[in-house]
Amino acid sequence: MGPGSFLSAAAKQAEQLRKDGNNYFKKDRFGAAIDAYTEAIALCPNVPVYWTNRALCHRRRNDWLKVEEDCRRAIQLDYNSVKAHYMLGLALLQKQELDEGVKELQKAMDLGRGANPKGYMVDEIWQELAKAKYMQWEHASSKRSWELQILKEACETALREKHFLDDSQPEGFLDEGSISHMKQLETLRQVFSEAGEADIPGEVPDYLCCKITLDIFRDPVITPSGVTYERAVILDHLQKVGKFDPITREPLDQSQLAPNLAIKEAVQAYLDKHGWAYKTD
Repeated sequence: MGPGSFLSAAAKQAEQLRKDGNNYFKKDRFGAAIDAYTEAIALCPNVPVYWTNRALCHRRRNDWLKVEEDCRRAIQLDYNSVKAHYMLGLALLQKQELDEGVKELQKAMDLGRGANPKGYMVDEIWQELAKAKYMQWEHASSKRSWELQILKEACETALREKHFLDDSQPEGFLDEGSISHMKQLETLRQVFSEAGEADIPGEVPDYLCCKITLDIFRDPVITPSGVTYERAVILDHLQKVGKFDPITREPLDQSQLAPNLAIKEAVQAYLDKHGWAYKTD
């Protein structure tokens, strides 16, 4: 038997072990599934799906250190692995490495957009990413609010001290200097109020939301009729309801959907400025 035949036999055996692992996983036999995937890895260590499958088992066992290890190896083999970046992000969040976890989840989100519907997991990734990004915003917002309040108080104190030094009029008498001082204080308060407006939750503009779910877009696609939908939602409509645009009623096929990059960028710009919009109900 030549080297090629040996490799082919090993690959077939590894693939059978993967299938065995999948069956064990479906029955919640995670230990047996891990053993099967480990044997597959020993035979064919350069197949990334074996590593991500084993990582998924470790995830179900909450063994996040092993999830991280397997996902990092899978990413070395396939940098475009959505599942590897996703689970690595979750593992890093478990370690309280918020910034790095968000980076990995964002990478998974970017790779997952437009993926094959069978492996489409953008909504699942978004839920975890949104929670992490909202947590980031909460921390940053609290810090900004505290810093603005300290700065505002310092500016008000400085203005009052300046007015006190400049003021030569009797108490209770409003001269031009006193009026100017009051206007300066009011202007100062207005400036600081406007500086904090971005952190005050409000309503997301309609054009950034799906017309069906009314939620902010994750993966917007546009139809030939010019209507933008959330990809998962319109795909579900086409599959379960019928091949037509739910608003215009025009005939519509999945192949006619195109990413709406302008809306995607507008959504990201809005979220960057209004982190509270990441909050999911």
